[in-house]
Amino acid sequence: MIGAIAGDLIGSVYEWNNIKTKTFPLFSSQCFFTDDTVLTVALADSILNGEPYEKNLKNYYRLYPGRGYGGSFGAWASTSDSKPYNSWGNGAAMRISPVGYAYDTLEAVLQKAKEFTEITHNHPEGIKGGQATAAATFLARTGKSKEEIKGYIESTFGYELSRHVDDIRPGYAFSEASQETVPQAVRAFIDSTDYEDAVRTAVSLGGDTDTLTCITGGIAQAFYGGVPEWIQARVYRTLDKRLGSVTLQFMDEYCPARSANH
Repeated sequence: MIGAIAGDLIGSVYEWNNIKTKTFPLFSSQCFFTDDTVLTVALADSILNGEPYEKNLKNYYRLYPGRGYGGSFGAWASTSDSKPYNSWGNGAAMRISPVGYAYDTLEAVLQKAKEFTEITHNHPEGIKGGQATAAATFLARTGKSKEEIKGYIESTFGYELSRHVDDIRPGYAFSEASQETVPQAVRAFIDSTDYEDAVRTAVSLGGDTDTLTCITGGIAQAFYGGVPEWIQARVYRTLDKRLGSVTLQFMDEYCPARSANH
């Protein structure tokens, strides 16, 4: 989970200032947490404490206004209407990484990812993006190889993952569509050598950068066995007390060997 949050912070400054290179300062004084982090922590909170996710989504939206929420989500979260709005956007995939850690079977991960996604994103592409991200995270943390993860995501969800990031990068542009974000984020992970390289690779693609890096970072944490402690420490310094506390509690509960010394 902290891998996803770190990815969000790192990508935050490049969403509207895309760069097509892996060479950049990993953190700057302008890095900040966006809606990706807020809603990821809201899900972790629900998993830890049993609070309905729909309620937590709206609560965290009120607690952290102005964090870059999509217009449809903002309208949903600010009213009493709880009907999903048929979104095919990447907003569910960006927040789903805790599911890949909290459940013990692939079947449970797929079911819970669907449940947590379709609260808002009940379009088939929205659900597919949430499930694919959670499944990739689960498979990564349970010892599957990159080729096995790639094969499963391609065969189960129909995403095309054969193109190397060097081939994707030149023509890739901003898109909030799940089907134009999740495959690219998974491929950035596949073409990486370690956690930091995975996030740098995702940033280098451009596009909806904070969401790309959030998705890639969550999978990379699972596959590479954690996140470098200095990166974790920077994350905890950036989060406020509430977000940091929930994150640390989730890390202690579901990946205790990988929680931060901060």
